[in-house]
Amino acid sequence: MKTKAPVAKNERLDVTIADLTYQGMGVAKVDDFPLFIENALPGEELTIQVTKVQSHYGFARAIAWKSESPDRVKDVDKTYRQTGIAPLQHLAYPAQLKFKQHQIAELFSKDHQDVDVAPTLGMENPTQYRNKAQVPVRMIKGQLETGFYRQHSHDLIPLTDFYIQDPAIDAAIVKVRDILRQFEIPAYNEISDKGVIRNIMVRRGYYSHEMMIVLISRTQKLPSQAQLVDQIHQALPEVTSIVLNVNAKKTNVIMGNVTRTLYGKPTIEDSLLGLTFAISARSFYQVNPQQTEKLYQMAIDKAGLTGEETVIDAYCGIGTISLALAKHAKHVYGVDVVSEAIEDAKVNAQKNHLSNVSFETNKAEFQMAKWQEDGIKPDVVVVNPPRKGLAESLIDSTAKMGPKKVVYVSCNPATLVRDVARFQELGYDIDGPIQPVDQFPQTPHVESVTVLVKK
Repeated sequence: MKTKAPVAKNERLDVTIADLTYQGMGVAKVDDFPLFIENALPGEELTIQVTKVQSHYGFARAIAWKSESPDRVKDVDKTYRQTGIAPLQHLAYPAQLKFKQHQIAELFSKDHQDVDVAPTLGMENPTQYRNKAQVPVRMIKGQLETGFYRQHSHDLIPLTDFYIQDPAIDAAIVKVRDILRQFEIPAYNEISDKGVIRNIMVRRGYYSHEMMIVLISRTQKLPSQAQLVDQIHQALPEVTSIVLNVNAKKTNVIMGNVTRTLYGKPTIEDSLLGLTFAISARSFYQVNPQQTEKLYQMAIDKAGLTGEETVIDAYCGIGTISLALAKHAKHVYGVDVVSEAIEDAKVNAQKNHLSNVSFETNKAEFQMAKWQEDGIKPDVVVVNPPRKGLAESLIDSTAKMGPKKVVYVSCNPATLVRDVARFQELGYDIDGPIQPVDQFPQTPHVESVTVLVKK
């Protein structure tokens, strides 16, 4: 029998915020019925208006505050919330770190697992940290604009300061925007499927300061291409690579499969934990280098390597963790599904004079099963999967190989909890506290390192 919700659309109520959701929204309960409210913090008393009612939950907006949290940050720029760039900017940074620790602990406790979660490792300056930007380009009132979409829409809000990006990247986007305007190059129009420039992507090495500009275009060639490229590298002396990526499809996917270097090299270089990496336009490279060093160092320390171990790095990308592990292991095997990433990983191994690594292009779960059949016996397996977590078959193959340790680097606590439960069924236990690391300050995202040991 369907129970009726205790609230109705447009109804006004006085509530107290009990908690934050994993997306950073405030939660108020009316007769155990949760209402989600943007820009509301735990402990705050406010008047709200219900905007949407589903069968098990609803949404509301804040109308007036009767009391405010001591953790509330005043004078925030609402644009960053509207675009989803910094949904937690109204929460003081120490409270953001506590929220992330609590988020992991809460998910484990809901799954009836009693785990110890260490305090989140934060940043000294929790802004201006991103080393990569992908910004959409649109025509607004006949002029090419760069910015970010309003949440849940494709309406572009023009922006020149992105708050969480390296300021040199923000400045570069403005220069490229002005040059595109100067050459009258039209932005892509997704309704008519006409126009040229869809997105601008900028990568900048944190240590090297080398910069790559990627122009993502609907067309195979840009109008006035040679002059345009010349202007960009004259205006931006740090640029060592200008790349054209062609995406002619009518799609929300940002990049296409065709990439051409228009100026300089096809990659930029940067260093991480004292190793040098070549990063191409489409390769995955962590966007917060300062925190990535903490995260990866933590994974290496927890692996407890002596130089005698065989290690597997599933989801190795361009080899960032693999090569850092190789300095302390006998041999490291890495696998990734993106062929360009594996090409980069092989180049990076040569760059760093490391010969005790082997890289394969494959889905991690297929390659793990193959290595298991080939009789490879790892002492340690490191996994760093995307948000959807690990395939069950990968967990099974890992358990059959019987490594003493599994080091799980997670970017999604929900799939971490699910995967840990599966490892526990197969004879592994959590060893020591889970360590959260704040890779994405001002947002609800949290990375963490968990160690599982064979019983």
